[in-house]
Amino acid sequence: MLENKTVEFKRQYVDDIKYAVLAFANTDGGKIYIGINDDGSVQGVENPDAVMLQAMNMIRDAIHPDVTVAVACDVESMQEKNVVVLTVQRGTARPYYLASKGIRPAGVYVRQGASSVPASETAILQMIKETSGDSYEESRSLNQQLTFEIADAYFANTNIPFGEAQKRSLRLINADGTYSNLAMLLSDQCIASIKLAVFEGSHKTVFHDRRELHGSLLQQLEDAYAYINQFNYTRAEFPGLQRVEKRNYPPEAVREALLNSVIHRDYGIGGPTLISLFDDRIEFVNIGGLVKGMSLADIQLGVSVLRNKNLANVFYRLHLVEAYGTGLLKIHECYADEMVKPKIEVTDNAFKITLPNVNFVPAKSMLPSMQLADEREADKKQQERVNVVLDLAQKHSQITRNMIENALQVSTSTALLLIKKMVTLGLLAKDGSGRNLSYHLVR
Repeated sequence: MLENKTVEFKRQYVDDIKYAVLAFANTDGGKIYIGINDDGSVQGVENPDAVMLQAMNMIRDAIHPDVTVAVACDVESMQEKNVVVLTVQRGTARPYYLASKGIRPAGVYVRQGASSVPASETAILQMIKETSGDSYEESRSLNQQLTFEIADAYFANTNIPFGEAQKRSLRLINADGTYSNLAMLLSDQCIASIKLAVFEGSHKTVFHDRRELHGSLLQQLEDAYAYINQFNYTRAEFPGLQRVEKRNYPPEAVREALLNSVIHRDYGIGGPTLISLFDDRIEFVNIGGLVKGMSLADIQLGVSVLRNKNLANVFYRLHLVEAYGTGLLKIHECYADEMVKPKIEVTDNAFKITLPNVNFVPAKSMLPSMQLADEREADKKQQERVNVVLDLAQKHSQITRNMIENALQVSTSTALLLIKKMVTLGLLAKDGSGRNLSYHLVR
């Protein structure tokens, strides 16, 4: 008998047997003979029952997840001497690892020839993929030393239990007792991040401020929203006698765009979620593009196929989201009465939501030179249109956008722009909202 890829000899029981057990369970299985010298000669063991008990206790305590179901322990008689034989099968919950080291090269061993050696990180990730499937959030976390101080506080504040039973039902803990990547994302050790930056003007040339957020995704969401809120200024208008205040960005639209970027991101691809604030817009960019089989038209209709369904379920339980597939619809509703509209762009590996600043007024220096040259003529034409609308409002107690479009023979966007200006100047006042929106003359 010789040592090889599936055979290991041990003269007597030693704790180092755990490395061979790990390597066999993570590779193609094998046998460990306790009581045989390295040269193949039989040494034997004096008390095989004690050795078997010692070996199985060590395997149970030192190796995670539990590999004992894949290990058989027997006594064989060789040359009239007792030899303990551990038969290790290839495990179904690979990678198996030393509890004291975790899922990393120092804790995961594989078999190479007649030796048990640390596995590479690439080999570890491949084992996780083979046994957990392609779902990132359901795969085992490389870090099993996770803490949940932020998540515990968040669940406590919403009066929702967050013990081990809840972690299992929410899929933070897998059937084998290990933490999933979903647990990692909610833990204080989360490796995903959000980067925020504030730029001067409408281009990425001059930074005003920047921030990178780490820790539990729950904390990152709170911090990101608070950071954006610092720059979501309020503008006051006086369309009549009453003061009307309007935020640059509808808070509900900001919230939905932020949640969308976190829930639908592909965390299996490296790189942070990017949020960029400009004078005229906010851009939310998350990695991953659309789920396979979905189109931009599908999601704009409210069709929702979740990449991270377990993460979305946690957010649903915490009342952060009301229903799946309504986020983009809510964003568009927030801008229903605005002339500027949100923009959605998709590539193979990225998804971008742009929220326009509803209070943004371009400086004259930003306008084309030809437009500046014709400004006086444009003002004259605009005044003529204002006079037509005023005449229309004097003839009717209530006027609508459609009536203004027909009277001026202009497009919807042109009519909305004119109406907004007249409301701002205090010439017209709004009545109702949505489909019942109309205007009356301010006297």
